[in-house]
Amino acid sequence: MSVRHGLLALLAATPHYGAELRAEFERRTGGTWPINIGQVYSTLGRLQRDGLVEPVGDGTDDYRKEYAITAAGREALAHWWDDPSLTNPDPRDELTIKLALAVDADDVDVRDVVQRHRAAGIERLRDLTAQKRSGTSGLGAELVLERRIFDTEALVRWLDHVEDRLTTKDGQ
Repeated sequence: MSVRHGLLALLAATPHYGAELRAEFERRTGGTWPINIGQVYSTLGRLQRDGLVEPVGDGTDDYRKEYAITAAGREALAHWWDDPSLTNPDPRDELTIKLALAVDADDVDVRDVVQRHRAAGIERLRDLTAQKRSGTSGLGAELVLERRIFDTEALVRWLDHVEDRLTTKDGQ
């Protein structure tokens, strides 16, 4: 997801100042993707340059301007809503590379590496589940948290699979 489209989505309802956009973005995503105010204003500048937003009102400087979405911005946002954005896990993530290299390294206990990462994944699941039980600030934030839970569950399942593969390899 891009900050660009996130800001357009927020502006689709009503014009906002940059600080309002930042606060609302973080509230709706449960704070999982904090953005700094400089990133908000630089993104707004690019959106304005591209004709997707425009300043409204009498703000005299960038920090006192309200921004509104334009017709072109609504069109870009509609395209973003319609575009299926299925993501593939990055095969170059650190854990994948670590295990790919560890299986052929003579001086590494791969099972130990797997178990440490699996334990960390289970601990992360406990933390995320506790966060979910404590409540969130809206459905959007809940969905973000649940996605993190599902991703972590998938990681633990993959590590179980790796361990099974190691057992099969050793049994050959």
